[in-house]
Amino acid sequence: MATTPAPGTPADPAGPAADGPRDPAAAFDAIGASYEDAFAETPGRRASLDELLTRLAPGSRVLDVGSGTGRPTAEALAAAGHRVTGVDISPVMTELAARRVPGADFVHADIRELDLPEGTYDAVCVYFALLQMDRAEQARLLTRLVRALAPGGHLAVATVALDVEELDVVFLDQAIRVTSFGAAPFKDVVGAAGATVLWEHTDVFTPPGPGATTEEHLFLVCRRD
Repeated sequence: MATTPAPGTPADPAGPAADGPRDPAAAFDAIGASYEDAFAETPGRRASLDELLTRLAPGSRVLDVGSGTGRPTAEALAAAGHRVTGVDISPVMTELAARRVPGADFVHADIRELDLPEGTYDAVCVYFALLQMDRAEQARLLTRLVRALAPGGHLAVATVALDVEELDVVFLDQAIRVTSFGAAPFKDVVGAAGATVLWEHTDVFTPPGPGATTEEHLFLVCRRD
């Protein structure tokens, strides 16, 4: 089976991918804290967070989509004095985040089904949380998230810059299905959602572990038009 920077490790035909992709919630329940160990402190994510923090007023309302274990995104934002709500589809991840970052609130929910009133947040973070959605879902969700921003609010979003649709991979020993865009098409989707790119950073990252594949991570900080 082919593999992709997703982000994760190469697919192993003898491993979990042989049984087909798992439901994202179940996969990330199984991954748990391993995600934080492998991906929390990538230089690109830290640079993106630092850029976002320079643009936020004190006590900003921030939504962290796909909040995982809460580190580093919710943790860094809460430590800076912002009011953070994290949302994750995995109950295990949500529980871990609540313990690790008591200064933020965490909700176990599918962001696609969550009510997002217009103008609620000053910033929204979406780090790699779109990859398990198809392209139409990604575009719809980005539009809803931009509308959930207050006028002039900021969107920090990251993806793997690769042109793939419904590609089966193994990510931290769990079989998942991944869809992504190349860099330019992804920026077009963000623009169509109503956001202007203010800052862009590309980071080449190799996850830890034997046989890991180098990934191109694209980070954008944008403003609601």
